[in-house]
Amino acid sequence: MDQNIANIRHDYQLKGLLESDLDPDPLKQFRLWFDDVLEAGITESNAMLLSTVSEGRPAGRIVLLKDFDKRGFSFFTNYDSKKGREIEANPQVALTFFWKELERQVRIEGKIEKTSEEESDEYFAVRPRGSQIGAWASAQSEVIPDRTFLEEKTSELKARFEGRPVPRPPYWGGYRVVPDYIEFWQGRPSRLHDRLAYTKQSDGEWKVERLSP
Repeated sequence: MDQNIANIRHDYQLKGLLESDLDPDPLKQFRLWFDDVLEAGITESNAMLLSTVSEGRPAGRIVLLKDFDKRGFSFFTNYDSKKGREIEANPQVALTFFWKELERQVRIEGKIEKTSEEESDEYFAVRPRGSQIGAWASAQSEVIPDRTFLEEKTSELKARFEGRPVPRPPYWGGYRVVPDYIEFWQGRPSRLHDRLAYTKQSDGEWKVERLSP
């Protein structure tokens, strides 16, 4: 065993999380915690791990949360990418946020669906122009010969769209994760963390339970 790795540890001591602290609605509770993240000025505060499963094999990658409301949590990507194909095969996914500065983690599970084309158009229109062109240039997850191939394709697209708005590619758009499980984790001393989980019931109400750390 690598003792340098084994000895890495941090004792969490900032706050606790009690049932009385929670909003009955987990989306509202997420808003409270996310406001804390924004107030703390945490870099890449909207970065989240998206986990998918295809043919029994899990995969994870970091994507950026772009919106959340009572419907769920939204992000945007290439529908033809590896994650897009995995989502098509199995729409059950998970999201994980970890904000180490606040010693907090949020785990979300649920079913994923595409956002409307109007929502995808609206977000694509406000992306930086370079990112818009990048969405056309990248056949995401596909093998390419080298970096030069990508740079040359980007240059061609810049010339193609010069002097006019860049339209949204038909294979690019939004997803929304509709949650049925949301867990809030607050680090505590001696690894006796607080874990409070919301599970959506058949009547649409949320049940809150404390989990052992």
